[in-house]
Amino acid sequence: MYTLKELEKKEYEKFVKENKYKSHFLQSYAWGEFAKEKKNKNVYYLGLIKDKNIVASALLLQTKLPLGYSYFYSPRGFVLNYEDEETFNEMTKKVVEFVKNKKGIFLKIDPDIIRKSINYKGEENPLKYNPDKIFKMIKKAGFKHLGFTKNFETNNPRYTFRINMNKSIEEIESCYSKTTKQRIKKAEKLGVEVKIGEEKDLDEFCHLMKVTEDRKDFVSYSDDYYKTLYKIWNKDNKMTLFLGIVDLKYILNNLKERRKDLEEKINEIPKENMSKSAKNKLKELERELDKVKEDEEKYKGYQKEYGNKITLNAHMIIEYGNKAWVLYAGNENILTETGSNYKVYDEHIKYEKNRGIKVYDQFGTIGDLSKDNPRLGLHEFKKKFGGDYVEFLGEFDYITNKPMYFAFTKLVPLYRKMVRNKSKKKIENDLKERK
Repeated sequence: MYTLKELEKKEYEKFVKENKYKSHFLQSYAWGEFAKEKKNKNVYYLGLIKDKNIVASALLLQTKLPLGYSYFYSPRGFVLNYEDEETFNEMTKKVVEFVKNKKGIFLKIDPDIIRKSINYKGEENPLKYNPDKIFKMIKKAGFKHLGFTKNFETNNPRYTFRINMNKSIEEIESCYSKTTKQRIKKAEKLGVEVKIGEEKDLDEFCHLMKVTEDRKDFVSYSDDYYKTLYKIWNKDNKMTLFLGIVDLKYILNNLKERRKDLEEKINEIPKENMSKSAKNKLKELERELDKVKEDEEKYKGYQKEYGNKITLNAHMIIEYGNKAWVLYAGNENILTETGSNYKVYDEHIKYEKNRGIKVYDQFGTIGDLSKDNPRLGLHEFKKKFGGDYVEFLGEFDYITNKPMYFAFTKLVPLYRKMVRNKSKKKIENDLKERK
């Protein structure tokens, strides 16, 4: 006999966070609190009970629609053993009844079930379950699959890169691309500092998110959105802000020393009766000196505009259970040649490894790898850290009111486009004001 009930925080969190089958921050109690406060959702923490034990759970987010209707979404839900068809079917049946009783027109799920995983060598990783069997089970239960999308059309990314943190840090870093290793070394040589930020640093993070959104032409959230998430998450869990900082005074001092050294070497070369090799050496040193002088002028310009130190990167890493996600990453448009972004990634990978995290998720990439895809650069950057290229099953809708579902899926996309355009304009105005 199965029953569905709303769970208290303690029992809900214990089941989700410690679940050996599925555990995701988007199914956490804290995410529900955040969705209630900042996304204006009604939140339900549901548990399926069998013989007095919880066998499945779902964070259910309700979005109100006109005329008393609503729709429900269980992000990365349900939490259960997807190889147990009986439990999945009972959970679906009970939750659908719950949705219908609240005039829900559909229920959406996008379970954390991997369809395919490919390692950094291009080899397919074996899975512990049969994804095709689970896919058929979900459809058989009455869900409509929304397609194997290739970009960011869904609520949560259908593709990502994940690093298995059960390896040693040496093994993890050995999977980095050659250019990634080189850029990390360059960042270290330039004295790039990576530090853990505090709540007071969120203003800088929010600014960098706007810069990134403006550059990459996508819309994210208000400052208050990020600040509220940071506060809520750090009550019972851990969210860490990593900052990548460039010290222009340090760089200029090094360039000054390098310039002096080159000038001395050039002066030491006899200018009369020069051999061919000496002439070539002189030209090489003069080219390098010109580059150093050029860099000095460039960094002096930045120093004049920004001061001695510039925060170039701000990454927000969220932990839940034994997993961590790179939830948001804001980066400046300038001084990318310093490799600071690479160094920040390297540092938070090592940080999460030392904290005992087992899975490090870069939270989103693309499946369409055509050369003209504007997101290809994002994909190639994340790929360089050697994680497994993971594809999920995607989104499923259980339709409970066909006429209203049709109206919603046709009209809402138009509304969302209007909201995106309005938000995009606001970001552009905010950046102009800051300048």
